Amino acid sequence: MATVKAKQLLGQLLIERGLLSPGDLERALVEQKRSGEFLGSVLMRLGIVAKEQLLPVLAEQMGIPYVHLSDMQIEPDALAKVPPKFASLYRLMPLTLEHNTLQVAIADPFDVQTLDELRLLLDCEVKPVFAMQKEIEEAIARHYGVGASAVERLLDTGTHQAAPITQAAEDLTAKPDEASVISFVNQLLLSAAHDRATDIHIEPFEQLLRVRERIDGVMYEMAVPVDLAKLHQAIVSRIKVMAKMDIAEKRLPQDGRIKVRLDVQELDLRISVLPTNFGESVVVRLLSSTMLFSLEQLGLSGDQLDILSSLIQKPHGIIFVTGPTGSGKTTTLYACLSTLNRPNVKILTIEDPIEYQLTGITQLQVHPKIGFSFAAGLRSMLRHDPDIMMVGEVRDSETAEITIRSALTGHLVFSTLHTNDASGGVTRLLDMGIEPYLVSSTVLAFVGQRLVRVICPDCKVIDDAPVMLDLARGEQVPPTVYKGKGCEACRGSGYRGRIGIYEILVLDEMVRHLIMQKAPAEAIKQKLLEAGWKSMRQDGWQKVAMGITTPEEVLRVTMDD
Repeated sequence: MATVKAKQLLGQLLIERGLLSPGDLERALVEQKRSGEFLGSVLMRLGIVAKEQLLPVLAEQMGIPYVHLSDMQIEPDALAKVPPKFASLYRLMPLTLEHNTLQVAIADPFDVQTLDELRLLLDCEVKPVFAMQKEIEEAIARHYGVGASAVERLLDTGTHQAAPITQAAEDLTAKPDEASVISFVNQLLLSAAHDRATDIHIEPFEQLLRVRERIDGVMYEMAVPVDLAKLHQAIVSRIKVMAKMDIAEKRLPQDGRIKVRLDVQELDLRISVLPTNFGESVVVRLLSSTMLFSLEQLGLSGDQLDILSSLIQKPHGIIFVTGPTGSGKTTTLYACLSTLNRPNVKILTIEDPIEYQLTGITQLQVHPKIGFSFAAGLRSMLRHDPDIMMVGEVRDSETAEITIRSALTGHLVFSTLHTNDASGGVTRLLDMGIEPYLVSSTVLAFVGQRLVRVICPDCKVIDDAPVMLDLARGEQVPPTVYKGKGCEACRGSGYRGRIGIYEILVLDEMVRHLIMQKAPAEAIKQKLLEAGWKSMRQDGWQKVAMGITTPEEVLRVTMDD
């Protein structure tokens, strides 16, 4: 009878909070009577109440506290009491330890067996509190380190060897033997993918193995077990086997790639291994098809989008995208090519490396070791009757000359230059020995760009004390400036995601005249600003005024302007 009352009490509590209707409660009670399950389990199985809604109410009904682990201070003594393999196996997080009473966060309030087993294994009293399963898993990774359970088991068993892989696309969500290097590497990649990381850096030092990830262009330390350095060589060997590298060669740099599957999404991983004085350092770059954007998604302002959309419809000429490494140049080029990708147009690209596979576009990978360079590839591409060509990067005078001549023969060409801004692209081509008349007659535009971090929408607030700027160039802080306070969703950074800021230097008569006079980049930029041209910095201030990013971000990426 007491059990029936408890069930009715849970139902009434849910009705009072507007989470359940009387009719749904009646239906759930009928199903509960048939199946013999707890009422809460029936409500979740039928999809009537979500677990996130049910757990706080259930905690109240049972008289057990409900907590958010992100707000909890985890005691080191409690962590030391529960080994990583127990925390992972039983899906619980130790919180405090006082007078031989261990407080643990659990997600399943009906799992009495787990608490009884834990009392026997740890020889202490166990006091449960409720928390969401996702928060528990994140807390385990944060406090014990990614893959801590697998590392502990490996060190206990002495199994430090990497297992081979045969399938074309490794499924990261598959569950191999927990005590294996495969398990740890899979968990490392999964954690980075869930964090939206673009790169993982595995760096050996004398006493430790540091693992970092790059998120939104900024490096963050990943929480890993302290004894991970003992498994360094096994981890590197596993990654090299997956990337089909030579695991016996430890003296030379190597590059490779891996295809992995994460749920329904496939990731393309680019691997770079460098020999260092403390062992091999590994960088894994994570590429996903979801990173392909349209022109409208890049962050171009309305007038910039109109200009670029008009330029890419030209029948011939060159459009250069400029900026340092990691500024999103290739993403912009792919967005342009995706817009132009039609059955009646032949598009060829030559890249190093091919970052994304574009259906309908023929892509070539350079191989300098066998003499297939950008210049050599360009010569062959011209014999394939293309309408549009993309050259991954103009690095030398030979490539620049062939690219220019491709535009002269009636092709629309896209490429990149490593310069700080759009006007610097002019100087770079002249320095490569390209005649001014060729630059002025073939280049349509230089597009300069940077990536700035976007303010996290979950913790966005008005900034009462924005950074003050140098007003000598007519720049000023917008009336209202926003910032991110920092929250769990953005890892406390105040930013989540990135967007581009741009400047588009179209070669009109004034610019062509300056090029013919071999005017320096700064002189070209000054003339443009006097004529009302919008620079990259000014585009950044516009995004600050729109509440998209912060003055600090704009200053960080345009400090050289």
